[in-house]
Amino acid sequence: MGILRLSHVEIKVPDLELATAYYSEVVGMVETARTSERVYLKCWDEQQHHSVILNFEPTHGLSYMSWKVENEADLDYYAGRLKDAGIEVRWLDAEELGPGGGRAIRFTTPSSHQMELIHGMELVGNLLPTFNPPPKPLNLVGVAPPRLDHVFITLEDVGGMTRFLEDVLDFHLTEQVMGDDGFQIATWLEVSHSSHDIALVTGPDGGLHHFAYWVDDWNEIRDAADVLAYHGVRIDTNPTRHGATRGHCLYFFDPAGNRNEVFTGGYWTDPDDEPITWTEGEMGRAMFYYDGVVNQRFLTVHT
Repeated sequence: MGILRLSHVEIKVPDLELATAYYSEVVGMVETARTSERVYLKCWDEQQHHSVILNFEPTHGLSYMSWKVENEADLDYYAGRLKDAGIEVRWLDAEELGPGGGRAIRFTTPSSHQMELIHGMELVGNLLPTFNPPPKPLNLVGVAPPRLDHVFITLEDVGGMTRFLEDVLDFHLTEQVMGDDGFQIATWLEVSHSSHDIALVTGPDGGLHHFAYWVDDWNEIRDAADVLAYHGVRIDTNPTRHGATRGHCLYFFDPAGNRNEVFTGGYWTDPDDEPITWTEGEMGRAMFYYDGVVNQRFLTVHT
């Protein structure tokens, strides 16, 4: 029982057609549905109906993040935990959720982010046959990541939100940057045994730093950079490596200004593993191990 992984994110975009073209032709996602104000997309190896929703808004940033739970009873369990923590919960049925359906609870976190737990989204299958499939489809375009991986958000009280995720939603802290004053500057947490499913860093409440796609190895990070450069996409950070999570990464922006990442590597962890701690003086190396510096551009966030 419990939360399995990040299900999907809904992001704000002021030009729905431009954003759809970018996410389908450059990132290489597959459109699965659309309404007058939203476009639903999935990666090629995802079974669920969607993992990214584009929401027409006159700005950019994160509308909400949604997490998949294993059983429908988990929704009742976490609704009770949230109520005990003083968090108001809104129940959503399939009609309210729209394309893909399911049943969900949605609430506002202490960091002012909209968060959702969902069960029962429609399974539409990946792009491979279920008998004798090849390793990957032969007609992929763009970067073509197989799946969504994690989300990185900003907030004023990293310690408070970290405790909320641990105590109420059963996340496990894997890494942290501790300030010289004893407060957490950044944290990484997981529910799927990966190095992280969500990360938090000090900044404006309700902010989106980035959401990330998984790719299978370092060569695919390089290939993604080739695709992005060819299409004139604004690259934020060239292919490099994190200290925290030990992952390889590449950061870039969609046309609206939402930061994307392709990510690979990391490590396996269990819920009883002790967290890794980075000191404030080594925060640059925690973020970018080779450069050892976090520049001001990388600290730009979207609320």
